[in-house]
Amino acid sequence: MKLLSVAIPCYNSESYMRHCIDSLLPGGDEVEILIVDDGSTKDHTAEIADEYERNYPEICRAIHQENGGHGAAVNAGLKNATGIYFKVVDSDDWVDESAYKEILDTLRRFVYGEETLDMLISNFVYEKQGAARKKVMNYRTALPKNEMFSWDEVKVFLLGHYILMHSVIYRTELLIQCGLELPMHTFYVDNIFVYQPLPHVRTMYYLDVNFYRYFIGRDDQSVNESVMIGRIDQQIKVTKLMLGYYDVMKIKQRKLRHYMVRYLEIMMTISSILAIKSDNDENMEKKKELWQHLRKQNLPLFLRLRWGFMGQGVNLPGKSGRKFPITIYKMTQKFFGFN
Repeated sequence: MKLLSVAIPCYNSESYMRHCIDSLLPGGDEVEILIVDDGSTKDHTAEIADEYERNYPEICRAIHQENGGHGAAVNAGLKNATGIYFKVVDSDDWVDESAYKEILDTLRRFVYGEETLDMLISNFVYEKQGAARKKVMNYRTALPKNEMFSWDEVKVFLLGHYILMHSVIYRTELLIQCGLELPMHTFYVDNIFVYQPLPHVRTMYYLDVNFYRYFIGRDDQSVNESVMIGRIDQQIKVTKLMLGYYDVMKIKQRKLRHYMVRYLEIMMTISSILAIKSDNDENMEKKKELWQHLRKQNLPLFLRLRWGFMGQGVNLPGKSGRKFPITIYKMTQKFFGFN
């Protein structure tokens, strides 16, 4: 039995994927490492994946597919997963070995115990290139530590402080039952991965360890600000998909409803700020259309987001609409680890 399946989406990743895979090997036979070669053609990603499967046949599996983007690679990992729990680790990131041991000890305790855990949450570290100090995203103010809890026990999430893909390990069967399937050829689907399953999550556990190391610094990275502006259509597409999954204003659990509304608020804000930062009339029209789309789809949610602090800040009229409060901009930078 595999305790944990880890999917590693790889696309022309030969220069860094070994570090990622090697950091996961200490999990031993209880862990299944699914190396998904997403149609790599420019380097030796496919051969490296096959090499690890050959050298570690009880741990590593190489999955080759035509290029479908990050979402398709995650989908392939989930489809092939046999582990009780499922995690995604991007090929330019890695995990901390000592924290990894605690993660597996915790999962093992629930698998062989009587309680069913839906989602394990841990810290992640922004490994920003050139930064002397590493910023840690933890959840000590928001979540009870070292105990199983439900949404009723969740405390206060600070502004710009959200559970991201780097933080979570889901129960595999839960992801399958909620019908999670990420769109192909689309960036920023990690937001869908961590958002869509939330109403199906009944039990959570927060382990206060710095497990995931999130690398930031490549010029072509999807969270590079200039790259994000160039891909504003992708950001808007993902935001619209998330708006359509649920009528969040009707979710009965108050704290879950509040969290999901705030997550949609940050997605609307990021899309709006990218349009403003682009200083491009066409993108400003896309921003306007996005807010009109929300108004038509869900008027109560529109009113909540449009007339909130951030909604007002990114929808100032006239020339002021090309600017926005610095607090809002810094908050979105924090979300992606730019600063």
